[in-house]
Amino acid sequence: MAIKDQTITDQYALYNGDCIEVMRSLPDERVDLSIYSPPFCGLYNYSSNERDLSNCRSYQEFFVHYAFVIAEIARLTKPGRVSAVHVMDVPGRGNGESARMGCGANVGTGLIDFPGDVIRAHETHGFIFAGRRAIWKEPLGVRNRTMAKGLAHKQIVEDSTLCDVASADYLLMFRKVGENAVPVSHPTGLHSYAGERQIPADLHRFKGHVGKQTENRFSHWIWRQYASSVWDDIRIDRVLPYKESREPDDERHVHPLQLDVIERACVLWSNPGEIVLTPFMGVGSEVYGAVLNGRRGIGIELKPSYYRQAVKNLASCNSGADDGDLFSNNPDVRAEAPPRD
Repeated sequence: MAIKDQTITDQYALYNGDCIEVMRSLPDERVDLSIYSPPFCGLYNYSSNERDLSNCRSYQEFFVHYAFVIAEIARLTKPGRVSAVHVMDVPGRGNGESARMGCGANVGTGLIDFPGDVIRAHETHGFIFAGRRAIWKEPLGVRNRTMAKGLAHKQIVEDSTLCDVASADYLLMFRKVGENAVPVSHPTGLHSYAGERQIPADLHRFKGHVGKQTENRFSHWIWRQYASSVWDDIRIDRVLPYKESREPDDERHVHPLQLDVIERACVLWSNPGEIVLTPFMGVGSEVYGAVLNGRRGIGIELKPSYYRQAVKNLASCNSGADDGDLFSNNPDVRAEAPPRD
């Protein structure tokens, strides 16, 4: 399957094609950071294409195919550098091994520990699991969006043993085995914060502090938010436009990864000017976030309608418009839905 289309600038390269074939054309150890959401097996079907990982016939088959993706990312990633994977627990047929026999969502009780299986898959391909961040979701918002009976107050009244949880998303951090040759450094600390909280006004005078960094209270405040194992300050609605890319057979809850999450990953795990890769580009969120933060992005997307929307979104970023301008005319950002939930 040849590349169907491509858009290349000095800031980013976007490809419409199979991610394995595109990645195999790229040279070894040139990627500084990768960040992406894999197509969660059975939770949504993003296209009818047989190459789409979301169309695997079983949970086991999904990981057979996903292993090729992980292996290519490992080959492309520089030693000591990071691959960040956005995941969540997914509905299964029951607990234990029986949950792994099928991919269908909402077919029974129980959850599959998809994050745990993703961790084990990476460990077999030269990655070290280095931590996870839980991305908090507001329970009432999830209930109103999904209409899940187990998240209704009525379920507490009737039988709370059947209550559900507004499950978190997770950003898993993997570090490739080897020594990082170019440190990701912040000599004057962190200069910006991607989140919904307000930085205390009295700390702004420390921004860009050039003295002892133990005195840099501005950067310390941001670092405390980013170093937390629970990110409860992500702006769920800070996402790129995506509804124009939807087709009649698309699942209704498809939603891009939040730019706050992408910005944090880029700032924490890459330097300005370095290369950020996403093999499942969708509407371009990870590439957009990379370019917005002074990095160079490579994005690969199988589905033509998503690719075309990514081209539009990146053109907005490349024009110099900030994301506030982009979202001001974007009714999609009112959605409560987190990524692929």
